[in-house]
Amino acid sequence: FTDLLLVDETSGRTWRAKTPSTPEDQSIGVLRGIEKACMQAGVELREISRVLHGTTIATNAILEGKGARVGLVTTDGFRQVLQIARSFVPGGLAGWIIWPKPEPLADLQDTVEVVGRIGADGTEVTPLDEAGARTALTRLAGQGIEALTISLINSYANDAHEQRVAQIAAEVMPGIQVSISSQVLPEMREYERTLTTVANSYVQPQVSRYLSSLSGKLRAAGVDGPLYVLRSDGGLASARVATDNPVSLLLSGPAGGVAGAVWVAEQAGFRDFLTFDMGGTSTDVALVQDLTPRVGRETMVGHLKVRATSVDVRTVGAGGGSIAHVPPLTRALRVGPQSATVTDANVVLGYLPSRLAGGEITLNAAAARAAVQTIADSTDLDSAEAAAAGIVDIVNENMLGALRLVSVQQGFDPRDFALVAFGGAGPLHANALGRLTGAWPVVIPPSPGVLCAYGDATTSVRDEAARTVVRRFSQLTDAELTDLLAELAEQAATTVEADGVPRAQHRVEYSADLRYHGQGFEVPVTIDVEAFDGKGAGLDSLRAAFNAEHERLFSFLLDNEQELVTVRASVVGPRPDVATPTLEQGGADPSVAQTGTTPVWVDGGFADAALYDRSLLKAGNVIDGPAIVIEMDSTALVLPGHAATVHPSGSLLIRPVEG
Repeated sequence: FTDLLLVDETSGRTWRAKTPSTPEDQSIGVLRGIEKACMQAGVELREISRVLHGTTIATNAILEGKGARVGLVTTDGFRQVLQIARSFVPGGLAGWIIWPKPEPLADLQDTVEVVGRIGADGTEVTPLDEAGARTALTRLAGQGIEALTISLINSYANDAHEQRVAQIAAEVMPGIQVSISSQVLPEMREYERTLTTVANSYVQPQVSRYLSSLSGKLRAAGVDGPLYVLRSDGGLASARVATDNPVSLLLSGPAGGVAGAVWVAEQAGFRDFLTFDMGGTSTDVALVQDLTPRVGRETMVGHLKVRATSVDVRTVGAGGGSIAHVPPLTRALRVGPQSATVTDANVVLGYLPSRLAGGEITLNAAAARAAVQTIADSTDLDSAEAAAAGIVDIVNENMLGALRLVSVQQGFDPRDFALVAFGGAGPLHANALGRLTGAWPVVIPPSPGVLCAYGDATTSVRDEAARTVVRRFSQLTDAELTDLLAELAEQAATTVEADGVPRAQHRVEYSADLRYHGQGFEVPVTIDVEAFDGKGAGLDSLRAAFNAEHERLFSFLLDNEQELVTVRASVVGPRPDVATPTLEQGGADPSVAQTGTTPVWVDGGFADAALYDRSLLKAGNVIDGPAIVIEMDSTALVLPGHAATVHPSGSLLIRPVEG
């Protein structure tokens, strides 16, 4: 589906719509959804002030292998940089025996070398052979490439050679989109920089066509407001900036969910929480501390890992459409590629009503039961309900594993966090995940099935500038680092200002990748810029922050000197001034919203669960489990021994009754 959320910025009132996606041209489905939401609200398309869009167009291009044919220009001697890659092989010790090595995004036959060399300190070691570069580019132009990447050695320190090759490329192959590594990722490590820039080229033509098509359709329909696209780091970029740097959109979809979770958690009064986004095919989880999502420096899509800043989202293949099966040899219940789905199991257990999405989708309960019965028949389980409960238990354990990746394995106790659950299937499993993690309360936001769209509407325009320096602390001064941060902030601020955000509304955040001298990896740390006040305490504060983060992650410190590797400045605009809707106050009794009862299978037997229409609930209502709360885009389950309180902001807060 394509999920739409129309927001009245003055009142905070929202209208939602779900329309089937249109893979042949995603912009068609988006426009249909906009028209549907506007029709519900009685709003003309010309009244829309801006369109804020999270998209999987770049992600799908990678996953489906449908990107552009990319030509690559490297320094002489580095032609096989993508083929050599890193020596990491996924899997166990013998993983290399069965691992099918993925093909690089730029073929070797479409890779050319140019003579010329920049040193690690930025000085020119060997002049650029411009005639040779022109010859190589002319050959590439004749091979039918659709995009070009230029990635030369040490260009992060001096981009003069890359810029000159780009000028020659514009003469030799006019109209071809060119990605330059010193602009896409001005950081050291040749393989990561080259791979990330090639990925940018690989998805750029498709993203460019899509955003151009969507912009044109919006204008033709009467929408004059600007189009912004959600970045992987949870910020917004104009369609123009997104087209130039589409590698920053690879986690646009999941980042929208985390941004939306920040909004609803803040309204409900929670600053530290885990996010749990369960859809049809996968579950995405993340950790948010003090309303700030943890950000990673790598983005993983399929087998591809690029160096692009993104919300630290972990994904497991557990969703409503995940398949349960029983291998004949082990007769052990698994979630895999055959037989009944998790959704079938929820239907059998009575957790899902027969009509979904406001009545647009009807479930076949008999077929679901027959599918789950095949699981029971293949095991020693004595009923379809027992098999269904086993399926749900297994998928919940899979999702618990993902939540532990972002909490326990990062040094955080999940019991110190709330759990915000969303996505079409998230609220069905959220209470059980709260019980497994000890994260309370479980927060079910309003419109959980379209929360990603809410995230798009409540986040800020953002841009980031970075530079690799590689200097030990003894080789740095506070003043030198302050000057560098100011330069990077100006670079990012220029982009944000061009996207329509005046300088007076900018907020600047600084971070650095640090390591002990001699280490082969870095730890990202936030820079307290106020400590760089000219009194000499700036580097000391940065050293202390790095030591604290290193000890939290790895439980030890070294005596080695700290080393600065890469610094970043992020400029963020203000969040849209969207009013928060407030529910009418009601007492604890939710009976006005109750629509009936239904039998559900819990704790090994059937029990009667009350059914509630979420749109009729009032602030202060308390729903005792077992209960099912139904709305247009999702269904929430409250287990026995738990109760859901309706917060004035509209969120359901589920907690254990005992204690």
